[in-house]
Amino acid sequence: MTKKGEPMTETHKTKFEFKAETKKLLDILVHSLYTSKDIFLRELISNSSDALDKLRFESNKGTDIADKDLPLEIKIGFDDKKNTITISDTGIGMTRDEMISNIGTIAKSGSEEFLKQLSENKEAVNNIIGRFGIGFYSVFMVAKEVIIKTKSYKKDEVAVEWKSDGLGDYEISDIDEEINRGTTIEIFLKDETKEFSEKYRLESIIKKHSNFISFPIYLENEKINTIAAIWREPKSTLKKEQYDEFYKFLTYDNEEPFETIHTSVDAPIQFNSLLFIPKKSYEYWRFNRDDYGLDLYVRRVLIQHQNKELLPEYLSFVKGVVDSEDLPLNISRETLQENIVFTKIAQSVASNILSDLIKVAKDSSERYAEFWKEHGRIFKLGYMDFSNAEKYQQLLRFNSSVSKDEKELVSLEDYVGRMKKDQKEIYYSLGNSKEAIDLNPHLEIFKAKGLEVLYLYDPVDEFVVSSIRKHKDFDFKSVDGVNLKDLEKLEDVEKNEEPKEKFSKEDDKAFGKLLLKMKEILGDRVTEVHESKRLKGSPSCLINPDDTMSSTMQKILKMSNQGMAMPPQKRLMEINKDHKLIKNLMNVFKKNESDQFIADTTEQLYESALLLEGNLEDPHKLVNRLNKMLTDASELYVASPSPSKGGEQK
Repeated sequence: MTKKGEPMTETHKTKFEFKAETKKLLDILVHSLYTSKDIFLRELISNSSDALDKLRFESNKGTDIADKDLPLEIKIGFDDKKNTITISDTGIGMTRDEMISNIGTIAKSGSEEFLKQLSENKEAVNNIIGRFGIGFYSVFMVAKEVIIKTKSYKKDEVAVEWKSDGLGDYEISDIDEEINRGTTIEIFLKDETKEFSEKYRLESIIKKHSNFISFPIYLENEKINTIAAIWREPKSTLKKEQYDEFYKFLTYDNEEPFETIHTSVDAPIQFNSLLFIPKKSYEYWRFNRDDYGLDLYVRRVLIQHQNKELLPEYLSFVKGVVDSEDLPLNISRETLQENIVFTKIAQSVASNILSDLIKVAKDSSERYAEFWKEHGRIFKLGYMDFSNAEKYQQLLRFNSSVSKDEKELVSLEDYVGRMKKDQKEIYYSLGNSKEAIDLNPHLEIFKAKGLEVLYLYDPVDEFVVSSIRKHKDFDFKSVDGVNLKDLEKLEDVEKNEEPKEKFSKEDDKAFGKLLLKMKEILGDRVTEVHESKRLKGSPSCLINPDDTMSSTMQKILKMSNQGMAMPPQKRLMEINKDHKLIKNLMNVFKKNESDQFIADTTEQLYESALLLEGNLEDPHKLVNRLNKMLTDASELYVASPSPSKGGEQK
C-alpha cells in the first residue's frame, strides 16, 4: 500500500480493456435498452440508497465502521457551466477488489450470457437488465466520462478511483488522499444531454422516481424528498392528519378521502400499500377512461406511475401506492403481468379493498350509501371478477319494491332474508325510475303475492345479474320471464274485494275466438295470444318465452349495434279478460268479428306494451291510431243523451 505523500506506482494504477462483447453490450445499453434517459439518475440514487442500507445493517450488527459519525445521506451537485453532475453517498463504499467485481465487470453473470438472452428475446429488456444487475451503466446514456471515487466502511482500506468513457477501456487506481467513507460519482455530460445539469430538471426526476427514498436527498444543500413514505411505517404511529396530507399530495384533491386502507403483508409475499377512496367520483367528467391506476414502487423507488394491472377497472376510483420488496427494480411493463409475485400482489390489493368496503357497509349503511352514490356505477363493472365474486355480491346495492324511495338501498342479503318460504328465485325489473317500474304490468302478480322485486335503473344492471347468475342458491329472474306456475303456488296477500264477474260458456267461447283473432292480427310478431293469470289491473302484457333474452337486454343490444338490424324476437301476449277494456272488446267481437275497432285495439295494446318496456321503434303509428280512437270516442261522448257533469259519467 502506498503511504501518504509517496508517488503512486503502476501496481496501484491499472488499465483494463473491455472485452469485445462488453463493448457491444455497452453500446446496446446506451442506445437501445432504455427508453428514457431519466432512468440513469434513478439507478444511481437507488444504488446509493442500497449502500446506505448496507452500512446501517453493519452498524446495527455492532461492526466497527470508519467515519461512524457521518450522517447517512445522499448529496447531488451540478455545474451547468462545466456540464457535470456529482452524486455522493456516505454508504458502505467499496474496496479495490469490490470495485473490480461490482463495477469493473459488467454483468457478473457474464456479458456473453446477457447478450444471448437479449438476442433470443425471450424476456423483456428491462427485466434482463434487472436480472444481471447492470443498471449503473445507464449513466453512459448521458455521460461521455464517469469517475467514481469510493472508500470502504472497513478501516485501513485505501480509497479507490474508477474512470471510464464507456467505450474502450476503464482505469482503476488507488487514491493517495484522505476521503470520507462512501462513494462519489462524477458525471461529465455529453453536449446533447447538458439539460441534466440544470436544477429544475434534476429536481423533477428526483421527485418523480426517488421522492420516497428513506434517506435524505440533498440537491445543492436543499432537501428534496420532504414527503415521507408513510406506507412503510406502522399504522399505530400514524395520525389521520398524516394520511390526509399524503392523500392530498398524491391526488391534488382538496377534500379528505372517504376511506383510507393501509396494508402491510409479510407472507407469502412482502409488500406495503396505502390506498384511498375519494369522496367524490369524477367518472362523469373524464374524457379519458384510462386515467387510473396505482403507483408501483420497489423498495421506495417508483417503477411505474398509474399501473393499471394492480387494479381491476371496477375499482379504478381507488388512488394510492403499492411498494414491493420482492419485485426486481428494473422489471418492465411487458413482464409485469407474467410475474407471479406481481399477480399475487394485484389479487391481494383487490381483495383488501373489497374487505374494507364490506366493513364500511356493516358498520354504517348510511355511510356506505354515500360510497355507492358516488362510485356504485363503476363498481358494478366488477361482475366479471369471478375470483372475488362472493365479496363483490355482498357489496352490490339496488332499489326494490319495498323501498320507500329511490335512495333507499337493498343488499342481496337483505333481499334473501325477506324472501317467502317457498320462493325459489330473486326477481328483478328494469326501468328508468321507480315510478316507471311501478307501472309495469308484470309486477301486478308480484304485488298480489307480496313478493319483493329488485328495481334496476342502470342498463349495466342486467349484465350484472345475468353474469353473476345467482346469489347463494337463488337464480336471478326477470319479472317478464318468470315461470307463472312458481308464482301461482304462493298465496295472495292482496285480496280483491270485488268479486269477479263470471263468464258464461258463450262468453268463454267468444273470448277464445277473440284471442285467435288477435293472434291473426298480430301475425308473426307474437308466438301466441292467451289468457293471463298474472295481470290484475292491466289489460295486457308481453311475455318473453323461456330461454330468451329479456326486453331490456334486447334494447341494450340494439343500441350497442349502432343501427344494425337485430333479428326480431317473438313474444307471447297475455290478455286480462277481467279488464273492462277487454270485456268491451269482446262485446264488439260478438256483434262483428271484422270490426275495425278490434284490429285497432289489438295493435294499440301490442304497441303500448312495447312502449312501456322501451322497445317501440316507431311511435308514429301508435300516436296516429290513438288520436283516431280518441276522436271516435269523443264523438260518441258528445252524442251521448246524458253528458257527464264534472268529468263523471252517469
